[in-house]
Amino acid sequence: MAHIRVKGVHKTYGQGENAVDVLNGIDLEIDRGETLAILGASGVGKSTLLNIIGALDRPTRGEVFYKDEPIFNMDDRRLAAFRNRTIGFVFQFHHLLPEFTAVENVMLPALIGGGDYTEARKRSEDLLREVGLGGRLGHKPGELSGGEQQRCAIVRALIQTPEVILADEPTGNLDTKTGDEVFELLLRFNREKNISLVVVTHNERLAARLGGRITMVDGRIAEQ
Repeated sequence: MAHIRVKGVHKTYGQGENAVDVLNGIDLEIDRGETLAILGASGVGKSTLLNIIGALDRPTRGEVFYKDEPIFNMDDRRLAAFRNRTIGFVFQFHHLLPEFTAVENVMLPALIGGGDYTEARKRSEDLLREVGLGGRLGHKPGELSGGEQQRCAIVRALIQTPEVILADEPTGNLDTKTGDEVFELLLRFNREKNISLVVVTHNERLAARLGGRITMVDGRIAEQ
């Protein structure tokens, strides 16, 4: 049984003459602990597919299954709880809240999920130390470098011990050396914690380090 199964997924924005088909029948299976790169030119539907796999967006038609459970049968409240518990997101822009410290930013998903404050803070501090940010716990995002901000965002994605990390161009705003370090961090957590890792990237060199790859063209998988 595949960990994640995408079946016949279509996504259309708008209606009638203004309708735009972004995804045109995507079928995909991802096993637990697998690493997968999603490649393709801008505008072919890569981020839309990632958002649907992550339950941030609903398909127009089709379904996504986690361990054979169709997630879009859930109502919005259950779906939000599923996202919080099962999926960690890392984006090109870190989306850290500027008024909060590094440790406070990392704690947020755990607190939103109803976690204990003391436990969440300890786990956040431990994870930040694990990625070399032990000396930056009380720093706000504006006081961190780009690489430190992205490491902080990765740790925030891990705070709920997710089964899956979905990363959308996670190195796109970083120089080559820092991007390599961030990518290695994602791979390390994949290996050590058996977290499935799906990465949208334009970087062929980094994509080659992942176990599988698909290339999208015009909302379809052209190569797998």
